[in-house]
Parts: sequence; C-alpha cells; structure tokens
Amino acid sequence: MSSSDLIMYEEEFQRIDEELVSLKNSANASVVFLVDKNGQLIASVGDTQDVDTTSLASLTAGNIAATGGIAKLLGEEEFTILFHEGAKDNINISLIGSRIILAVVFDSRSSIGLVRLRVKKSTEKLAQIFDDISDKSDKDKAEGKLDDSPFNEISDDDIDSLFR
Repeated sequence: MSSSDLIMYEEEFQRIDEELVSLKNSANASVVFLVDKNGQLIASVGDTQDVDTTSLASLTAGNIAATGGIAKLLGEEEFTILFHEGAKDNINISLIGSRIILAVVFDSRSSIGLVRLRVKKSTEKLAQIFDDISDKSDKDKAEGKLDDSPFNEISDDDIDSLFR
C-alpha cells in the first residue's frame, strides 16, 4: 500500500492515540506527533497549543527527505533516527517502517537515552498498528467495501477545476 492509500479506522486511531499518550508520559516529552512522509499530520499529543503542527509536520517530513538524500550519498539506504538538540528543546525523529515518522519533542526534564528507549518500544507497537491498518484496508478493498465511497467519483480533473 502506498502512503497515499492510508485509510485510518477509528479503532486503530484510538490505539495510535493511546500509544502516543503513553510515549509522551513515559518519555516525559512535551509533544509527540506522527506524520506521513508527505508531511501530513496523522496525530499529535501534548502541549501543541503554541506549536504550528502543520508546519512542524511538513518540515519534519522535509528533514527526513533531506537526510535520506545524505544517506544515499553515503551508501546508506536511509537513516532511521535523527536527533536535534536545541538550547531549550530537543527533537528525536524516527521512521516507522518506510512511510511514517514519529517525532518526540522534549526538554531538560528528560534525556535522550530515556527518549530513545521509550521510542524504540513505541515504534514496535505503532508499526504493528499500521500493519493492522494495512491488513484491514486490503481486506476491505478485496471485499469491495471501499467501492461505495463518494470520493471514488471525484477525479483529479474535478479537483483541478475546483481550484481554478
């Protein structure tokens, strides 16, 4: 399934949200968010009222893309963990599978070691949730359950004419 084919189900979204809350609390983070590689915010928890989550999601995806280019130049397929340290806030960015990005923002109340330990455990759980979503989506497609969507009738030309 390509990243544009992500179909979010209520049950799995609840599981994602619960895991993000758990990660935020166990890592003593201020913000935890999930983004797809296209820069679309999937979910976020924490102190997001003063954060432009749309821009943060987009820039995080751009960071992963740029770092992917560096990795290829160095003969690596991809760097799966990135860390940026600031004067007051830090961010740990991890890839889940090949298309989902987990970002954890934390300050001096936590440590990079604790964050990495908690992220590793959460990444495994989140990867399983996204595998479950993919399996459920594939099953629904095979059974024709997604054919009844009103969005199936909308073409790219319809969208283009809407914004002209």
